[in-house]
Amino acid sequence: MSIVNLSALPLGWAIAVAATEFVIRLVVLGIVPHKRRPSVALGWLLAIYLIPFVGLILFLLLGSHRLPRARREKQVEMNRLIRENSPPDAVIGDDRPLPIWVRSTAVMNDRLGALPMTAGNDLTLLDGYDTAYTAMVEAVRAARRYVHVEFYIAAEDPATAPLLDALDDAVARGVTVRFLLDHLGSAGYPGYPELVRRLDASGVQWARMLPFRPWKLEYTRPDLRNHRKIVVIDGDVAFTGSQNCIDRSYNKRRNRRRGLRWEDLWVHATGPVVDALNALFVTDWYSETDELLVHEAQDELPAEASGGLMCQVVPSGPGFENENNLRMINTVLYHAQERVDIVSPYFVPDESSLSAVTSAAQRGVRINLYVSEISDQFFVYHAQRSYYEELMEAGVTIYLYRSPTILHTKAILIDQEVAVVGSSNMDMRSFALNLEVSTLVHGGAFVTDLDRVVARYRANSAVLELDQWRQRPLGVKFLDNVCRLTSALM
Repeated sequence: MSIVNLSALPLGWAIAVAATEFVIRLVVLGIVPHKRRPSVALGWLLAIYLIPFVGLILFLLLGSHRLPRARREKQVEMNRLIRENSPPDAVIGDDRPLPIWVRSTAVMNDRLGALPMTAGNDLTLLDGYDTAYTAMVEAVRAARRYVHVEFYIAAEDPATAPLLDALDDAVARGVTVRFLLDHLGSAGYPGYPELVRRLDASGVQWARMLPFRPWKLEYTRPDLRNHRKIVVIDGDVAFTGSQNCIDRSYNKRRNRRRGLRWEDLWVHATGPVVDALNALFVTDWYSETDELLVHEAQDELPAEASGGLMCQVVPSGPGFENENNLRMINTVLYHAQERVDIVSPYFVPDESSLSAVTSAAQRGVRINLYVSEISDQFFVYHAQRSYYEELMEAGVTIYLYRSPTILHTKAILIDQEVAVVGSSNMDMRSFALNLEVSTLVHGGAFVTDLDRVVARYRANSAVLELDQWRQRPLGVKFLDNVCRLTSALM
């Protein structure tokens, strides 16, 4: 198949075009599958075979999930620096008994992400947008040395104004404030231009993450994004989770017309986990600015502690050789014994995570999946729906969080004993293309509190029934399945 009408070309040109298309198809057979999932490779091969020239150009622009070599080398350098200045054990702190599988998961996470599991932590759930902003503002107003802020999406609007005012006040009293925001993640939202002007006029040090500005010789693949959300104050207090720095409507008219509001979960943390989150911020700051915050990177890394919660920060993304978050999620799913609650706004699993979820359900584990009844992402929404029947047939219970709220929390609860919270969705983009941060937590009141939050989500959701789902219109099924074909390339 060719998109070029060969019959309209002179014979010599037609032969040249046909030969070129044949060579493209032949060569990519040996190039595209290299270190790619079969589903992803097949998706690219299909695109290139159907539209050779356009498909090849798209593959050259978007086909690699790896960051540029210089950025990967910075990640390796930071991993070395972190390891040299952290205790040697993957699990450090008091000698409380941990389930063998939790310990082995921590060892894996440490080997992949360079950050150990530590004791001595205290984590508090901040359930609600306003609650999260209030807590961050209070912490920033108490800052004495520095404030580090990192968001995928950031904008200036009435909701974020108190936090931005607090940052300005911190600068005025001599506190160093550093602010990272994802370029393309933020640029499409109202309030971004106003934020840029405000940051430029303030004393805040700031940078765009993974900038895409070819006219300024700044180019990063547009589909590789930094999706992390981190706030650190003085190395003593940190915040992380799913919430962005923007109004709950994301400031878009169509969202307001539909009454869409985002539901998020934010975590307030103290203890060694703060140092791990700060090390991750320092890594991202170094990647974007070439400035290595040596004292913060070396002097404030996880150390010996006792009591409190056992926690581990797990960074992932195309700066690492492995899909760290995917490996951790699959591991905890395969060790579940009784119940798993998965909350994810975008659930588009790869083969391995789909197998982990359905296998757990088929061996008798009660699997509850919480997703939104509606969505703001057309293709992801319909691709996600294409998995529902297979999941329910395996025994997964799907809860649809009632519209018009978008359930944006990203969390997994295992046997009411282990929790994973952070920025990572259960989709291929979060597994391979986005820089993400997750926190693995063992036991304590935090897991109990997360269970209460999940119970609230369950009370505000409707159970999707398999028989009813099978009766949906054929046109809708067709659309869902077509969008599923794009999921490997999302």
